[in-house]
Amino acid sequence: MTGPVPRRHHDIADDLRHQITTDSIKPGERLPSEADLAARYRVSTVTLRRALAVLQGEGLVEKIHGKGNYVRRPRRKVMYVGGWGTLDPWTAAEPTLCITVRSSTVPASVHLTTLLKVPTGSPLAEYTCLSLEQGSPHGLARIYIPRDLAPAGVLDDDSVCWEAVTRFAVLGPSPATVRETVCARPPTPDEASALRIGTTSAVLAITRVTTDSTGRVTEAALLAFPGDRVDAVFTAHHVLDER
Repeated sequence: MTGPVPRRHHDIADDLRHQITTDSIKPGERLPSEADLAARYRVSTVTLRRALAVLQGEGLVEKIHGKGNYVRRPRRKVMYVGGWGTLDPWTAAEPTLCITVRSSTVPASVHLTTLLKVPTGSPLAEYTCLSLEQGSPHGLARIYIPRDLAPAGVLDDDSVCWEAVTRFAVLGPSPATVRETVCARPPTPDEASALRIGTTSAVLAITRVTTDSTGRVTEAALLAFPGDRVDAVFTAHHVLDER
């Protein structure tokens, strides 16, 4: 009796990738269950999951908890406008885009203590914002504001702050200065889970810190976007010496 034909996980990934790129499996289509695919390729589910992980890391497949693995639809890029907010007004108004927001009060961690220049454990208002298009995430923001500066009614649909939330814009008082640090790096486990990307994918990470006219830090925002779904635009203004 002939035994199972050995297939390495990258061979399976190559075959599935070919089916996806030639439209044999359409964008948005659900893949067969992991058990069915493992049986089809005559491998263990462990090997099959390794193959799927390769495609997830490439952004071709996304795993939706409780539903299965799906071929990713082509993603429209979002635009981060430096010093202003994530989405320009036209993009933010697209009917296919929506934002989920969770708020809570958290104590300042060591990292946030450094960013916000507050004592460790100080109460902060935390807003976790996830931008989705047709149910698929393409941007994550975690915004922290000293509790005494947190605006009221941020989660009310008719509030001024809600419009800012939909753009990941500054939620606190109007800042005197905005400082942004931008880098490309692998996602943290929490970011990979929220954005449904592989841990080997690159994210564009932006740390935005705002201060008021007295120099007090009024907000720190940690933003993360899959690297293939965002364009960042920064405009430099030449200041003339008017002596």
